[in-house]
Amino acid sequence: MKIKVNPALIAAPLAFCYKLMAKSLRFEVEGLENVTDVLNSKKTVIMAVWHNELLALSAYSIVKKMPYVTIASDSNDGQIITDILERIGYEVVRGSSSKGGLKALLGMTRVMKTKGRIGIITMDGPKGPRHQVKQGIMAIAQRTDSLIIPMRAYLERPIVFEKSWDQFELPRPFDRCKIFMGTPFQITDKKLSHTMLKSEADKIELEMKNLGSGF
Repeated sequence: MKIKVNPALIAAPLAFCYKLMAKSLRFEVEGLENVTDVLNSKKTVIMAVWHNELLALSAYSIVKKMPYVTIASDSNDGQIITDILERIGYEVVRGSSSKGGLKALLGMTRVMKTKGRIGIITMDGPKGPRHQVKQGIMAIAQRTDSLIIPMRAYLERPIVFEKSWDQFELPRPFDRCKIFMGTPFQITDKKLSHTMLKSEADKIELEMKNLGSGF
């Protein structure tokens, strides 16, 4: 017999524990002015992050009350994730990465423009390959005239899930976390051929891999 579980019953305690963990972390931030300067200019912003660093970066958003908007899938798991994210201050647009992905991304952009929220997207999510930028995000950034800002998180003592596709990192309570925010990246306004799309994706991928690499 399959037992149906109310996602809200799972999400509420998970979100509560996550908030407690987030507030225990000790953050150091470099490059915050890159975000504030762009937001003051009224440009829409997409924070580009890696999937394995998402928990640490979201923890930072809790502490600093950063007004993020993101995308979660239409699946049952996506509903649980949505309930958790909304409880920690995110606005969530539902959409599949394979079906309706463009619609979800454009919906996220509308929220960014009308509510002043900051977009956050896992550039290698939801299923990888690890630390490889998906080219479709480049086209969306151009279409919506959004700036892309790379963002990285380096935990001092992360719990690493070695067998996961991205080597997902779980922060330990009271750990140190260094946050890096890179230089805003503007996609070319030229028509994006397949070659140019790959070139733009390669640029942002290199920037993300180098950001904070000497830390």
